[in-house]
Amino acid sequence: MKLLASWFASPPPVAAVEIAPMYVSAATVVSRRSSGVDVAVRDCAVEPLPSGAIAASIGSDNIIDRRVVTSAIRAVLARLKTRTARVALVIPDLSAKVSLIRFDDVPARREDLDRLIRWHVRKSAPFPIEDACVTYSPAARRVDGGAEFVVALARRDIVEEYEGVCGKAGAYAGLVDLSTFSLLNLVLRQPDTSESDCLAVHVRPEYTSIAIVRSGDVIFFRSRPEGRDETLADVVHQATMYYQDRLSGDGFARVLLGGHGRESRALSLVMASLQERFGLAVELIDSPVFEDGPGGIGVSGAPADILAPLAGILLRTRQEAMGI
Repeated sequence: MKLLASWFASPPPVAAVEIAPMYVSAATVVSRRSSGVDVAVRDCAVEPLPSGAIAASIGSDNIIDRRVVTSAIRAVLARLKTRTARVALVIPDLSAKVSLIRFDDVPARREDLDRLIRWHVRKSAPFPIEDACVTYSPAARRVDGGAEFVVALARRDIVEEYEGVCGKAGAYAGLVDLSTFSLLNLVLRQPDTSESDCLAVHVRPEYTSIAIVRSGDVIFFRSRPEGRDETLADVVHQATMYYQDRLSGDGFARVLLGGHGRESRALSLVMASLQERFGLAVELIDSPVFEDGPGGIGVSGAPADILAPLAGILLRTRQEAMGI
């Protein structure tokens, strides 16, 4: 399943860059079909950013220090073994608004569907829809013939900020996606996920995103910025109640966890809380393997939780190229 269509169509890139508030990372992957693995990380690099260089937000400038961010992108790309002028770009979840929209009848013409989706999201958009990049992907099909779509919108000038610093560093961003959506590409490739309801939690220092996946489709998505009064436990509880009451959920077969927090113990604390809440062994989202051996420890000092969104978006580009 393609979680989020690209803002600009392009051939599959060979490298991915993630611009996060605390660092910039980059990686390249190779196919590993002979070993039963979709992709393997060939090499990667991470460059920390000073506090305040990035301020992820849907409503205001995100790239605060363009010189510093551009320099970091240039540095990580220079450390990759494979040189490329084209990349897939991963940006923070907080830079966009994600919605799930249901239609009883889906227009046959793509142009009509585009207009219908833009008309629906304009009612909840925090800025004029004329200033927005709107992208969507099919989600669940209903037995009555209706359908759902995962829709993301972001201010066009904010998307251009991220693309602009990549361009200044010598890399054209032909595909843009959100961090959690990129991570979910690794979740959706797992055979066990396609036949069961799955809760996926993605922890980042600035936010936590929660997704519910059913039969390979995202049926719920929410991002919670850090600093809000409600705790992660509150958000998980609200998501679970919505799942049971509105989505006919009868229990999660799997609970998956990925990412990293501001403190070293953050992920283990979240894992303990989720295990207590659901009575299930929480699984860490599979880290990508590496070309020269098994994963778990990063290449060039990059931990697997940083590599996962990069591998996920590059896995998606290969799936799209193959028409999967």
